[in-house]
Amino acid sequence: MSGVNMVEGLGDVLVRHGALDAAALAAAEAARQPDERLDQTLLRLNAVAPQPLAAALAEYTGLELVSLGEAFEPDPALLAQIPTRLVFAGRFLPYQRGAAGLTVATCDPFRLDELDELRILLGESIEACLAPIDEVEGAIRRLYGVGADALDRAATEGAAVDAGVVETESDEEHDDAALVQFVNKLLWDAVEARASDVHVEPTERELRVRYRIDGVMQPARLPRELKRFQAAIVSRLKIMAKMDIAERRLPQDGRIRLGRNGRELDVRVSVLPTLFGEGLALRILDQGAQGSRDLSQLGMSPEHSKTLADFLALPHGIVLVTGPTGSGKSTTLYGGLMELDRDALKIITVEDPVEYRLSGVSQIQVHAKIGLTFSRGLRSILRHDPDVVMIGEIRDTETAQIAVQASLTGHLVLSTLHTNDAAGALPRLIDMGVEPYLVAATVEGLMAQRLVRRICPACREPHPHEHGLEQLLAELGVEPSAEVKHGAGCSECFETGYRGRAGIFELVPVSDALRELASENASAVALRTQVRKEGNLSLRDDGVRLLRAGTTTPAEVVRVTRAE
Repeated sequence: MSGVNMVEGLGDVLVRHGALDAAALAAAEAARQPDERLDQTLLRLNAVAPQPLAAALAEYTGLELVSLGEAFEPDPALLAQIPTRLVFAGRFLPYQRGAAGLTVATCDPFRLDELDELRILLGESIEACLAPIDEVEGAIRRLYGVGADALDRAATEGAAVDAGVVETESDEEHDDAALVQFVNKLLWDAVEARASDVHVEPTERELRVRYRIDGVMQPARLPRELKRFQAAIVSRLKIMAKMDIAERRLPQDGRIRLGRNGRELDVRVSVLPTLFGEGLALRILDQGAQGSRDLSQLGMSPEHSKTLADFLALPHGIVLVTGPTGSGKSTTLYGGLMELDRDALKIITVEDPVEYRLSGVSQIQVHAKIGLTFSRGLRSILRHDPDVVMIGEIRDTETAQIAVQASLTGHLVLSTLHTNDAAGALPRLIDMGVEPYLVAATVEGLMAQRLVRRICPACREPHPHEHGLEQLLAELGVEPSAEVKHGAGCSECFETGYRGRAGIFELVPVSDALRELASENASAVALRTQVRKEGNLSLRDDGVRLLRAGTTTPAEVVRVTRAE
């Protein structure tokens, strides 16, 4: 059944099914490469969707068409009997075992060599049924984990299991190595899963890999036997990040740049020695994903949007965005810059790292190893007479003091701080060594933010009222009868019930009363009390707004905010 001539009538079946018209069929025939079957050409050109192609193949070959959705769970004993190499090479999975023998589900009924090898290996009859290619590949990935085929080849060939092998090979040799393919698949799988970070964590008995998706850690779907490849995986990532692979006792930082199909991936890598080996944290900046967002996409209430617009219209002063790492502060600042008239204003940023590239803005990347710090970059920026300056983060006293001086000399300064709420930014600057009267004179706007997970739109449903829900609603000050939503869990959201994140915000214009308290070096508690007296809503208040809108759940609002 193998060979090109076996599928000469497949195009007619597809045209009859309405999956392909005559012109598209002729174009596919013209694009066929030597020794390439028509179905392979159609897949390569994305000319036909997987489901209709599988249906046409089933009719043409006379095989049964089956589905391998999320509910498909083959017998673990059958999986254990079949070598991983055959599964990936033949693109099939054991479907069921009956009196007549084993039936395997495949997306390529013309790959007979692997089926013959399996028949000899098991010593029983092997029958085939057909499933769409996306379902077969998805089931293999779910059952075996990303990169299982590469690790299987590495183990079979004895390649790169020892870190010393990786250290001595050239880059060209790495590009063809099975282990290199595994590491690349690991990174791109994280991108496809919408992960912001990848954590490689060695323990005594296993090498654990987890993705941070929508701010929450989730285990990656990877082959179980990773521990034996620990040294090789770590060494490969260090080579890609241009680190010293011989140094295993000290922390290191590096950067990886990857590209595929015109999509650029920037990965910041941090290596930390631990008790059972080097652990890695990889922060993913996907330039090809969504890029920076304008303010209309941040999910702010109309009142908050107007307040932020007022901040950005200031001729001078300091506007601070506060929150923990990963709370979206930089995204908000980028959104603010996109709202400004970049043709009429001179805008310069100093960042670590430059996460997104903005047209019309001069962006500077901090490079501490050569002495280009936030403070040094900021001093040089002011000689270029900017109208707006964005500082990625105020980390030290010198940077804080230069930011204040820039504000006093007529510049609008945007930056971030790590504090728990908006009011806490004022005493934080004072603690960093800025005089209280200068803080009071220069800070014009304060903003705090957090990210809550959005309910998955594919499985959103009314939240059943139960005792735990009533407790959460009471904690949030919401009436028990309020109608709220939650996600039931589905394949779109990895059964979590959440997909994507939304921001909740606290915006505080600095009033004369707040300036007076700041100049007196008042406590954060006193400042927070004054903020509430002036009618500014808290983060939790804004979270309740999203809760009532059906965007998020009570558990999420409680998770990221605190009661005052």
